[in-house]
Amino acid sequence: MGLIRLVNSLFQLYELILLARIFTSWVNADPYNPVVRWLYRMTEPVMRPFRGLLPPLGMIDFSPVLVFLALEVARQLVVRFLWTVLL
Repeated sequence: MGLIRLVNSLFQLYELILLARIFTSWVNADPYNPVVRWLYRMTEPVMRPFRGLLPPLGMIDFSPVLVFLALEVARQLVVRFLWTVLL
């Protein structure tokens, strides 16, 4: 149970990092700020494959929505796998 809780917590942490990145893009944060650069470094490898799957609507990029959906599917798969292996 502790490992499953840890995995869930790590997924939640990554989702918070992703939300912070989305927020910084809305407020036009300084791209040279070390925190902003770190957020982009942590999220860009996951965001990149999803860009272009849905066309942007004006200036709105829907790739974060796809990333959140993929993260939720991944979380469910990992937790179910751990549940069957550990119990």
